[in-house]
Amino acid sequence: MVVPRLILRFAGCLRVLFAAALIGMLASAGASAQRIDDGQIYPNRTVRIIVPFPPGGPTDILARVLAQRLSEVWGQPVVIENLPGANTAIAAARVAKMPPDGYTLLAAMDVTLVLNPITARNLAYDPLKDFAPISLASKNTSLMSVRAEDGPRTVKELIARAKGSPGKLNYGAGILTTRLAGYLFNREAGLEVQYIPYNGSAPTVQGLLTGAVDYIIDGAATSLPLVHDGKLRALAKLNSRPLPALPDVRPLAAEAGIPALDDISTWIGFVAPAGTPRRVIDKIQREIAKMYADPLIAQKLEKSGISAVSSTPEEFDAFVRKELDRWGQVLKDSGIQLN
Repeated sequence: MVVPRLILRFAGCLRVLFAAALIGMLASAGASAQRIDDGQIYPNRTVRIIVPFPPGGPTDILARVLAQRLSEVWGQPVVIENLPGANTAIAAARVAKMPPDGYTLLAAMDVTLVLNPITARNLAYDPLKDFAPISLASKNTSLMSVRAEDGPRTVKELIARAKGSPGKLNYGAGILTTRLAGYLFNREAGLEVQYIPYNGSAPTVQGLLTGAVDYIIDGAATSLPLVHDGKLRALAKLNSRPLPALPDVRPLAAEAGIPALDDISTWIGFVAPAGTPRRVIDKIQREIAKMYADPLIAQKLEKSGISAVSSTPEEFDAFVRKELDRWGQVLKDSGIQLN
């Protein structure tokens, strides 16, 4: 019969069309997956930035500004996860083991990529092998601060007070860089004081406010609002770069007459797990550079004591390697043993 034959032919055509459509769908899915892998349609879901400190410090402040900007530009959530501990090593080790797809980033510091590798034994990550550099993000000024109510008014007065009561004063720091700065200051000035460790900037400043410590060395971002409110007094800064928020504060090296303290600054950069596609790395880096080109954002960060600096991945990698050489030599020459 003619009709059944037509039905069979029609069914055969449908099978061919279905097979072709299925092949097309699979090819499209494969192409889509490839585009995700090489970054062409990245991101298509939530991106996390791991911050290795409690909320409130300069690294957290900067990461949140970036997260807000990326969320607006990408139309995808970019969220902050605070994971403090072990001088940033807990967060770094976690990110190093994450899939290299660009959906987990690390706000890394000088401590993370330089001082931990130099000073720590059995570190659970390698700063050069386990991360893909994205961009340097800031070079921050650290401050030596005291309570405004009862603290000394100058660095020389602080030194005199410490020498007048050997072993009675405490100093606080939240990361290895600022602890090292305090160690160098105390040693070069001939002071006998006690070190009180903290887990980031916010707890360090709180320790000063509550009287647990007598002076601190910490990034400017957390202290600035309290300095302006008259609760803290900034005695000196730890580099010679301009600090518009506190134009009258002089370098500690000049105030104390200690050249070794000429440039001890903290810096922040963003990295991803090693193996993250270059297109993803470049996309994030371009957005950081564009963000810093916005005068409103740059001014907002500057007022917080955060000096915005961007770089290419290659420039960031070269910077980290140079810092590893620099601080390795500093520690070797100084004989300092950090535990």
